[in-house]
Amino acid sequence: MRSEDLISSFGEIARSKDMDRDTLQIIVEDVFRAMLRKRYGSDEAFEIIFNPKQGDIQILHIQEVVGDWEVEDPVTEIKESEAKKIDDGFAVGDEVAGGLDVSEFGRRAVMTARQTFRQRIRDIEKEQVYQEYTELIGEIVVGEIYQVRRHETLLMHEDTELVLPRDEQIPGDHYRKGNMLRTVVKEVRRDAGSDPQVVVSRTSPVFMERLFEVEVPEVHDGIVEIKKVARIPGDRAKVAVESHDEKVDPVGACVGVKGVRINAVVRELSDENIDVMQWSDDPQELIARALSPAEPTNVSLNQDEDPPRARVEVPADEVSQAIGKRGVNIKLASQLTGYEIDVYREIPADEEDIDIEQFGDELTEETIGKLKRIGCDTGKAVLELSADALARRADLDRDTAKQVLEIIETEFEKGPGIIESIRQGRFTVESVQTAEAADTDGTTPSEASTESADSKGPGDADEEPPEAGAPAPDADGEETVVDGSAPNEPEQADGDSEAAEEGGDEEVEEQDEIPQSPSEEQQEAESTPEEPEVRS
Repeated sequence: MRSEDLISSFGEIARSKDMDRDTLQIIVEDVFRAMLRKRYGSDEAFEIIFNPKQGDIQILHIQEVVGDWEVEDPVTEIKESEAKKIDDGFAVGDEVAGGLDVSEFGRRAVMTARQTFRQRIRDIEKEQVYQEYTELIGEIVVGEIYQVRRHETLLMHEDTELVLPRDEQIPGDHYRKGNMLRTVVKEVRRDAGSDPQVVVSRTSPVFMERLFEVEVPEVHDGIVEIKKVARIPGDRAKVAVESHDEKVDPVGACVGVKGVRINAVVRELSDENIDVMQWSDDPQELIARALSPAEPTNVSLNQDEDPPRARVEVPADEVSQAIGKRGVNIKLASQLTGYEIDVYREIPADEEDIDIEQFGDELTEETIGKLKRIGCDTGKAVLELSADALARRADLDRDTAKQVLEIIETEFEKGPGIIESIRQGRFTVESVQTAEAADTDGTTPSEASTESADSKGPGDADEEPPEAGAPAPDADGEETVVDGSAPNEPEQADGDSEAAEEGGDEEVEEQDEIPQSPSEEQQEAESTPEEPEVRS
């Protein structure tokens, strides 16, 4: 094969690959030098002259003239006698440049050269693809789907293969061969000896940012800045935006008139719900906005933990909104703010409740942790859920959820003990004894009442009325005790005045501060004289 034919075939390959002349010249020289090294063992004694415009190549073999018996390396040296055959003017020490024809290499060497040339072009293409798409990381590219596999989908973009892995696809998306698909370049992988692999994504938060840049001119021009994006692909997303112009409302600019702008983004993302909110540099305000539609009443931060935590209190009827279905809302809020958020139900001052940690002796730490993660930090917050809802939201099996509800219901049915009630200040203790209520024999009025009640038998109610001179019960059925008389023979006290019985000389001793109609609390105290009375 002539050198012209070989160079012509090289040129056709280069034009098909849209390669420039300088690159072609470098490749051709490298190919011929590889051929020379393979044949002669070295290419130091050769010079390659390539003219890409005319499409010809010339190989010069440069040798030094030495004596006929002094040749050590025939590649770099030539005998004086042979040099004189070329030109009689050559002498020892001169350099002789002789032309080398490509056909001298043989057909096999020429075919090898063509294969080497193609390989070099592929290597250069790989490098170009790597450099080109490395610069496009984070940018949107539109590719045509040409193959749908089980774990990935392949797209073609400008003769370059793009790979869309399964985990980078929006759940629920369906792809068909020949459809055009928008994606964002995520990364470019390159292994030794293999083609670079361009990985694209539709689940990356950057993809949503670029879509807003396409649909919202204010974002594209930098007037409105997207500070952060949190996504659960195919389900819901939160976008925090900030305006650098006081006259521009960042949220309104992103939503558009009647939601026309954000609807375009939603359609591209397979109807993913998007909440646009205004950014704030105050973490507490940012957390409150991120938990929308819930409206927290109090946000407290703990910066000492890693990651930092935030305690958020919301009204009881907004706990489910703050957490969201399957915990989506609180998860997105945590991603957006960078805080681990714990939602607690706001407890009114007049409402009695029990902290969920007080059930630590009956519930495991793991169960308590799961309940707190879904905002059930008190007993009543747990009782607001059914067993099925509690099992689903707290990731518990149904039997465990039923057991948790039974434990908490039992605790609320028992109620707090009397000591605990007194400690919390809901009751006061008052004594019903008086300093002057003791009888002459040392018996207190309450003791006398107890003795009188104990002396009656169960059938006393059906007995005949007492005879004349016997004591009569007062209006409340209680008897007044007379000093020195038996319990069943007291004289009736008429109000607080003295009463005398016919044929009797005994005086009725007045009792201090004994009302005519004792209240129910006093009756209860008299029936149990040794215990203090508890009043609500």
